[in-house]
Amino acid sequence: MTPPARGGVLAARPGTAHSGPPLPAGTTALDLGGPAEALVAIPPGPAVPRPLLVFCHGAGGTAGQSLAAVGDVAATRGVAVLATTSAAATWDLLAGGLGRDVAVLDAALAEVAGGLAVSRTALGGFSDGGSYALSLGLANGGLFEALLAFSPGFAAPPGRAGRPRVWIAHGTHDRVLPVERCGRRVAHTLAASGYEVAYEEFDGGHAVTPGLVTAALDSWLGPPGRGRAGRRR
Repeated sequence: MTPPARGGVLAARPGTAHSGPPLPAGTTALDLGGPAEALVAIPPGPAVPRPLLVFCHGAGGTAGQSLAAVGDVAATRGVAVLATTSAAATWDLLAGGLGRDVAVLDAALAEVAGGLAVSRTALGGFSDGGSYALSLGLANGGLFEALLAFSPGFAAPPGRAGRPRVWIAHGTHDRVLPVERCGRRVAHTLAASGYEVAYEEFDGGHAVTPGLVTAALDSWLGPPGRGRAGRRR
């Protein structure tokens, strides 16, 4: 596995045609070499270009937990989901600096690009994974058109590229990452920096629910049967 590009910039670029044998419907474990874990879930149906959601788990989580959190709702929208497991208890950016997790994600994206036609790509995550998605996504706006953050703590991009749209949801009773100094503050800061931000607070705690996943996908793709949702603040 090659080292990550400087500044956390991902090199892989999934496109509307794949170069190798198609990935099957269902969940596939990608072989990246070594102990790295990456899972891709592809909905059933014809082999047409699909939206791809890359999703990052919370601290102590796994790729399987990412798929459990968002996979069912994504499948109903025809969205493929790619999830990797962080090398340590949380993502490299939060554990001391970008490194192995970026390399794993880049390798996983390259594998998916070989077997899946991708129409558009978003990066999302929950808790520490939400912070990671915002931070890495802002540095890779040429790859990710939207960033979907569930209960994030912060955004600390190593660089900035493009202008990805941002959706953030945070529970008003979150005792892990309090809303007033986390989601609310992050949304305000990004909007003030000129990003298109959709921010939603919900009556709940530190959680991802099917309703929130639906709202996130609607923000990215537009409601089912309609075009992309309009600008929301």
